[in-house]
Amino acid sequence: MITSMTGFASGRGTFESYAWQWEMRSVNGRGLDVRMRVPDWIQGLETSLRGQVASVAKRGNVTLSLRVTRTDDVSELTLNATNLAAVLAAVEQVEAEAMQQGVSLAPSRATDVLAVRGVLDAGGQDTDTGPLLAALQADFRAIATSFADMRAKEGRALVHILNQQLNDVAQMVETAAELAAARKPKVAETLNANLEKVLGTIDQVDPDRLAQELAMLAVKADVTEEIDRLKAHVGSARALLDAGGPVGRKLDFLMQEFNREANTLCSKSQSTELTAVGLDLKAVIDQMREQVQNVE
Repeated sequence: MITSMTGFASGRGTFESYAWQWEMRSVNGRGLDVRMRVPDWIQGLETSLRGQVASVAKRGNVTLSLRVTRTDDVSELTLNATNLAAVLAAVEQVEAEAMQQGVSLAPSRATDVLAVRGVLDAGGQDTDTGPLLAALQADFRAIATSFADMRAKEGRALVHILNQQLNDVAQMVETAAELAAARKPKVAETLNANLEKVLGTIDQVDPDRLAQELAMLAVKADVTEEIDRLKAHVGSARALLDAGGPVGRKLDFLMQEFNREANTLCSKSQSTELTAVGLDLKAVIDQMREQVQNVE
């Protein structure tokens, strides 16, 4: 199955006196980059979640956030004297250093100090977060499944678009093959005319050198190889889409090969009609490459 690197999922849950809210989203990326904003006071949570994310996403920039709150009437917040003293000492040191360097700082406010993590403690916070961790792990499975389902749905849409574009490419390649076959007599006629002009102005011609030059001109005018490779690339792309899995990197490489052959076809066309087909071909290949950027 082909999956997109674009996905989103969110949800809410509760356990005893806790309530939480999930939000998980992803965009395309070169590899798997997981960024988390989860409570650090729940031991083992981040490691566990990373493992579950890796099971549903192989590529993409994934952002996962979790906000946990208490729903019961907890005891009042208390100051952590040790942490408060450390923060105040740091503030004093910063202000003294700024004064020595002539830097003017805004006066510190109590709310700024209280906002520093660790200054305020929730007296009612449980020390054993194991049960909460288990509840969060179980609840996240539904979030991960919803996230994977959306990426799969986006992937099916990508496959449909890419198959249509491959059909267009295949049709253009067939048109290019027909135009290339039709122009062969004219190419031969032009080559013979140019050869007669050259022979008419030179007294002696080295037969071997002449044969080499003719062979080179014939190669430059022949687009059979490019057309054959383009046909092969279409087949390879279809096979990758049928195989499924994380094939985005392979498809991206294949788009480069498509583009290379289309460029060569245009440069060797020697025909306005064939050049026009080559340019249309490049446009569709560029559209395909944009879609492939989202394939996992």
